[in-house]
Formats: sequence, structure tokens, C-alpha cells
Amino acid sequence: MEFLKFSPNDQKAIRQLFIRTFTDSEGETEGNLVGKLADDLMTNTDAIDLQGYVATENEQIVACIFFSRMTFSDDVNAFLLSPVAVLTSFQGQGIGQKLINFGIDCLKEQGISLILTYGDPAFYSKVGFKQISVTMIKPPFKLSQPEGWLGLSLYGEEIKPVAGNSSCVTAFNNPLLW
Repeated sequence: MEFLKFSPNDQKAIRQLFIRTFTDSEGETEGNLVGKLADDLMTNTDAIDLQGYVATENEQIVACIFFSRMTFSDDVNAFLLSPVAVLTSFQGQGIGQKLINFGIDCLKEQGISLILTYGDPAFYSKVGFKQISVTMIKPPFKLSQPEGWLGLSLYGEEIKPVAGNSSCVTAFNNPLLW
């Protein structure tokens, strides 16, 4: 298994990975929604605001994650981890956790101090994320499942409240994703 920064040349394969993975677990509508999100991230996000990583096996992309910049009124250097996909046939082998840890290490080397995500607390707690309240760090949109709002300080300190509103990259400016 090899972990690499994603290449824009792999955009079609990455979109298909997200469509297949989310169709398998959540149905065709969700697969298409997340596939479009991944495509929008790769197409419409400035390189400085997007970090993407893939796991490959025999030159096939089997997992992909994206981190995109979040902006706050306060001077916080933060990224959002989403979406994450591991091909169904490769799930349960720890690949997603290893890829997320690889990405976290890369962001830490770049001086990023905080990563947020919106997902399954049981999964993301395995890589150090902790539940945070929407009053502590306000998400860009109202969350349908606030218990899934999670944060990770990259420097081992306790996550501190962040004042004011947050904003995300254009691809996430859709309340249906929240």
C-alpha cells in the first residue's frame, strides 16, 4: 500500500471511487452527491486551499481523502477533513485510518493547527478526533447531526473555542452536505 498526494490527472478515478463507495453504503443518490462534491473540490478549489491524498494498491486508487480550508473571524489555521472513501472491498483493513494519519502528518508539517470533520464519531475517534459543540466552533451551516461535529488539535493541546462565524470552500457551500 502506498500513500501519496493526489494528482489532478486522477480526477476521474477519484470521482468514481467516491461514487462507488458511497453508492455501496448509502445508495445511488448519496453516491452521486459525494462524487460531485469530490469533483467540485478538485475542479473549483485553489490548490492552496485543498490537500488530497490517496492510497494505492498495484497502481489502483483504493482510498482518497480531502482536506479543504476553513476560514474564521479569528486567526485560526484550520482545514476540514471531508470526504473520505475507501473502496468497499478494502474496508476493515485500517487503510482509511492510515491514510487519514498520513494526511494529518502532512498538514502538521505545513503548520496547520486544527482539523475539523463532520462524520461518525466512532470512526474518527480512532484517529484522535473529539466531539466539539457547535457553540465552541461554529460550522458554516446548521448540522443535521451535531454529534458528528469533531475536531483535532495537531499540536496536542486542548481545542479552544473559536469566536465568530466560519466559512468553507465553495464545494461545501451546500446545506445538504451538512
